[in-house]
Amino acid sequence: MRAIDLNCDLGESFGAWTMGDDDAMLDVVSSANVACGFHGGDPAIMLATCRAARDRGVTIGAHVSYLDLAGFGRRFVDVTPSDLHAGVLYQLSALAGMAASVGAEVRYVKPHGALYNRIATDEQQATAVADAVASFPAELPVLGLPNSAIERACEARAVPFVREAFIDRAYLGDGTLVPRSRMGAVLGPDDGIAERAVRMASDGVVQTIDGETIELDAASLCVHGDSPDAVAMAIAVREALAEAGILIEAFA
Repeated sequence: MRAIDLNCDLGESFGAWTMGDDDAMLDVVSSANVACGFHGGDPAIMLATCRAARDRGVTIGAHVSYLDLAGFGRRFVDVTPSDLHAGVLYQLSALAGMAASVGAEVRYVKPHGALYNRIATDEQQATAVADAVASFPAELPVLGLPNSAIERACEARAVPFVREAFIDRAYLGDGTLVPRSRMGAVLGPDDGIAERAVRMASDGVVQTIDGETIELDAASLCVHGDSPDAVAMAIAVREALAEAGILIEAFA
């Protein structure tokens, strides 16, 4: 029976600012991309999210980003490779310490927002991220966009790479995500999310924003925790995958 991971960005609240319904989402997903304080999250929220994920048997990943709290990590930061390397390692180490304190562990790394999109094409920044992960004491896989610069950088450094697809984001014909500034970039519950996820998991294809069908090999499907109706969409996806005979299980 085919299996696929279902991941979500979580722990992105900050102080008095609340983002998403983490508790409800943790009852649905198999992997949690936990914010590490650079785009969202703070020490208390990081700790609470690790504890909640542990209690539900959800795998924890470090959701690293540019240092951009005001922009929620969705703005490109022209940072030097050495500073990016240090920033990624700092975030990963902080979350790993939080997780260890509650008897859990970080099992993978997933870049967030503008960093995720940048390292899809920017070889220099992709190399900095891959080097940072490679330098961490534990061998951790990176979750990211298929056929990207970060995938190539990870392969060159023997860092495991896991391909993912987004059920709530539109795609361009080259397999990259439609920029959020373009109409139709973010999908909602009326856009056939569940059926889209089943096609991704069973057939390895996705329909682009222009109606073209392209191949999209992925071992994990992502739903954004800050999207409208995120929990409802995740539940619908999980139920549709189960009906199609596809198991939900973490890749790490």
